[in-house]
Amino acid sequence: MIKNKFVYVVAGIALFAATACKKQLNVGNPNAPTIGSNVSSESGLIAFTQGSTWIDGFVNGDGWLGNSYFSLPYGFQELLGDVVGADAANQEISVLSVPAKVTTEDGTTVDNPNLQIPFLRQYNTRGNTGAGNNVYYYQWLNMYALNNACNTIMNILPGIKFSGDATTKANTITAWCDWWKGYAYASIGSMYYSGLVIDNYNGASNHYMPHDSIIARSNYYFEQASSILSGITSVSDYTTILTGLIPTDFQQGHGGVPSPAEWVRSINTMLARNILLNKLSPFVNGVVGSSIAKSSTTNMTAADWAAVLSYAQNGIKDGDVVFSGHSSSNNAVFSPGGGSAASLTTGTNTNTTFKISERFMQDFNPGDARVANNFDTLSTYFNPSFTTRYEMIDGGNGAAGVYVYGSTSSGGIEVYIAGSYEENALMLAEASIMTGATETGLGYIDAVRKYMGAGVPAVAGTGLTQAKAMAELVKERRVALAFRGLSFYDLRRWGWIYAISNGGGSYGNTFVTSSGKVYTNTTIDYNFLDYWDVPADESVLNPPGAGSAATVNPNF
Repeated sequence: MIKNKFVYVVAGIALFAATACKKQLNVGNPNAPTIGSNVSSESGLIAFTQGSTWIDGFVNGDGWLGNSYFSLPYGFQELLGDVVGADAANQEISVLSVPAKVTTEDGTTVDNPNLQIPFLRQYNTRGNTGAGNNVYYYQWLNMYALNNACNTIMNILPGIKFSGDATTKANTITAWCDWWKGYAYASIGSMYYSGLVIDNYNGASNHYMPHDSIIARSNYYFEQASSILSGITSVSDYTTILTGLIPTDFQQGHGGVPSPAEWVRSINTMLARNILLNKLSPFVNGVVGSSIAKSSTTNMTAADWAAVLSYAQNGIKDGDVVFSGHSSSNNAVFSPGGGSAASLTTGTNTNTTFKISERFMQDFNPGDARVANNFDTLSTYFNPSFTTRYEMIDGGNGAAGVYVYGSTSSGGIEVYIAGSYEENALMLAEASIMTGATETGLGYIDAVRKYMGAGVPAVAGTGLTQAKAMAELVKERRVALAFRGLSFYDLRRWGWIYAISNGGGSYGNTFVTSSGKVYTNTTIDYNFLDYWDVPADESVLNPPGAGSAATVNPNF
């Protein structure tokens, strides 16, 4: 039924949030319309749609760690993906990503007495949510708020009279809602063991569906949006609507108003992502196709790889306008210093919320210009589980044409909200490698490294085996797609987060002890939960009905 108090009422307050942030989001009249009676004009609907999409979906409820979806749920992804570590108490980030055991090459072991899975379940209560200790809560909150906002918009839409090509304008708003519903269901289905399908204004359901069914619903809405966009007849009216829906600060860099064809390519990238992130493609200890037990999903099949390849071949291209955003002092979606996981990692490591991981740094090839441009070793941060010698330079060192990972300055970095050229190219690379076209796949890896200014030697044409090619793919996905909300999903599908006793684990890692001793061949037994349980704020207030899927992952 979605009885969570924030999710249930958030669409009703969306316009209040939008008007409160009028200057930042450029949503117009401070006497903005309300759902009950005043959303009766084209301008009113645009104002409401912008405010409810961005504020409900990516801001409300996220003020605990940073101030947006891109700092909190994205931050969890980077913690669980071992891109960063943390020792702050906020939302239990100091405990969330600590592995069960670390074993160094000399046999030294570092055991975690507070294992992740029982810890997460201990804190999955409504009381702990109120205290800010239930990490399950936030992604569920944000994405069902976004979904509910879209349901509300679609309920209002039939009563609106549009100027110009009314059909194109109504279809553009419908595609907008379908896109974000696809996005929301993709996020829920990729993270939680089960979820709810709520597709009507004020709709209700207590029928929890398994994550595969939620992903299928995501695909349905993405495909609906694609079909609508393929039939747009008035590009000018389409552009007018989208220009009003996308915040001004998001219309720069790679962000902006995509053409219908560019938006369709973004959808294809997301459809490829939905397959790739929600199946296993084990690559443990350098072995392609290793076996994982007790997983909540299944292995990629030949048909799956073919589908990923097909979608990605028609996915985001170099130069496409995508869904991304820049921080701004006048931006209500996310702030320069606290609105993204990247900004929370930027600066002297003794002061930052997140600390860059040694496991992340080991994935750069020697001489990669992204390292010199973004990281230094001026300060070592000591911690029993994630001591690091590295810190992230605010705004980079200014190397021309080299990617910058983090900045706390207004507009200093770009946050990718959905797909990107790099992600699409690396999906093409992996699908190619896994279907026998290794050299083709390596070419895509080289293209991404060139695009980001890495300046490292090409790997195509060097005679790499499939396993060695996969090692290059893994390294590049780790470093190219950091801070984009994907890192945990990659470690899950490659099998690394699973207990070593079940075929998982991560091998050959750099690990620095709390005394500063450096090991370079460490084995990590993460033993993490693969798909999260439903938050108690939902499952307690809205108990599962007959025939529901489990709300607690039964595989762990």
